[in-house]
Amino acid sequence: MKKLAGIALLLMLGLSSFSQKASHVVLITIDGFRPDFYTDPSWGMVNLRMMKEKGVYADGVNSVFPTVTYPNHTSLITGVTPAKHGIYYNTPFEPTGATGIWYFYYDSIKVPTLFDAVHKAGKTSANVIWPVTVGAPIDYNIPDVWPIGKKDRRDIMAKLSTPAHLWQEVQDNATGKLGIKDFAMEDEEMILDENVARMSAYLITTYKPAFTTLHLACTDHYEHEQGRDGLLVRKAIAGADRALGTIIESLKRAGIYDSTTIIVTGDHGFVNINKTFSPNILLAKNGLLNNVATGDWKAQFHSSGGAAFLHLKDEGDVATKNKVLAILKALPAEQQQLFKVTNRQQLDAAGANPHAALALSAAPGVTIGGAVTGELVKAAHGGTHGYFPDFKEIQTGFVVFGAGINNGGHVKEMNVTDVAPVVAQLLGLSLGNTDGNVPAGVLVK
Repeated sequence: MKKLAGIALLLMLGLSSFSQKASHVVLITIDGFRPDFYTDPSWGMVNLRMMKEKGVYADGVNSVFPTVTYPNHTSLITGVTPAKHGIYYNTPFEPTGATGIWYFYYDSIKVPTLFDAVHKAGKTSANVIWPVTVGAPIDYNIPDVWPIGKKDRRDIMAKLSTPAHLWQEVQDNATGKLGIKDFAMEDEEMILDENVARMSAYLITTYKPAFTTLHLACTDHYEHEQGRDGLLVRKAIAGADRALGTIIESLKRAGIYDSTTIIVTGDHGFVNINKTFSPNILLAKNGLLNNVATGDWKAQFHSSGGAAFLHLKDEGDVATKNKVLAILKALPAEQQQLFKVTNRQQLDAAGANPHAALALSAAPGVTIGGAVTGELVKAAHGGTHGYFPDFKEIQTGFVVFGAGINNGGHVKEMNVTDVAPVVAQLLGLSLGNTDGNVPAGVLVK
């Protein structure tokens, strides 16, 4: 009897570790999101500051490397680094030349995600343009996808949204008929974020999913144009806060506001730039990168904003790797100051692409280009990201509010891989082993 009682107790303890604290979670990302957007009142994010005051916020969130959109969005929903989940960059490395394809398809992810856990638990989910979600096990899914080389993505989104009628359904009930510019970032407009919010709000009020994700992209777009500050960046942040207000209002209309947790986070910070450094020019000049289309190459850098990853035609070609290092070390001192080399051991520690021989991370103010010809160093403007995540400006933010969340909590520093464990505990899901953990003080005990 004592043995049976012990087993029962262990079962109860195991179940309690996944006890549900919220009936619904809405996970919102603002692309290019920074902590100063909610710590500095001049940015005007009044809805988010309300969440910050009544919930929990972080001073800074460390991204995975490279600090770009798709790897970090995947870490947000898996709790693991790119080395494990397989989304190494925004665009896959293509040895015979880039085609413009991104990691659109869900089957590229190598580990379970929150979407899998929600589906396995018999709960419903919804999504509007979260990256890497084409074909995901999401009940109401409008994935992030576009036709290569074209601005009008309405037809492909209609084709790949699920259920099949969903793209038309959200137009009929949420946005009205969408024109080409209504789901794009054109002419300094912020309407993309507005329509993403309207679609998400409709899905929330109509279907009341347990887990909803949405991705607001305008802030990143205008930070690339103007850097960390600028009128369009401030307009984009005001628009993102209005989108957050739309979601809050939809939860109230649906009657689920009090049982919902809202998380607002991001994928990376931003850095102002003034120079572009293009290391593939060095490889081409030294006979290591002649013609990728014909396979006449030994090494090439895959650029990712403020970083670039060295791929060898033969991953075991130590001689070529050493030659690349020698070429970089032979540069004038002022050019060597434009980047730092991240070796394979450091990449392993960061959980970055296991197939890269090494990486370059640009110095603040510098972006790394993919050009094979032209000037090695030239002027640039605006902003970028992608850098190794070891300095403040590249950190993203985190604010969480609602069911199961402490009132007035504060986290000094956390990681993007911590977000999935937070969602899993809130919804009582089993996600498996993760690199992240729930930060102390976030959840009500």
